[in-house]
Amino acid sequence: MDILYLLIPLSVLLVFGILAMFAWALKSGQFDDLEREGLRLLGDDTLPGTSDRTTRVDTNQAARSQSDKESAPNQTMNELRRSNQWQ
Repeated sequence: MDILYLLIPLSVLLVFGILAMFAWALKSGQFDDLEREGLRLLGDDTLPGTSDRTTRVDTNQAARSQSDKESAPNQTMNELRRSNQWQ
């Protein structure tokens, strides 16, 4: 029975602590927009370690002549994917 004098106040303090953390999360906007981060992750097309490859492709594409740019519909799917024109 004596242990209850210790456990009940500790459990009440724990509940108040949890409620305080929940109130802080509500005030700071943690639950405002739950879908934005998920959609941001889905829309992020850059993969880690591919920035060098896309820079190289963009440089090659910029070096092409105007007639090559006009023939873009005739490019294969892989070329379009690499040049980020097809998504």
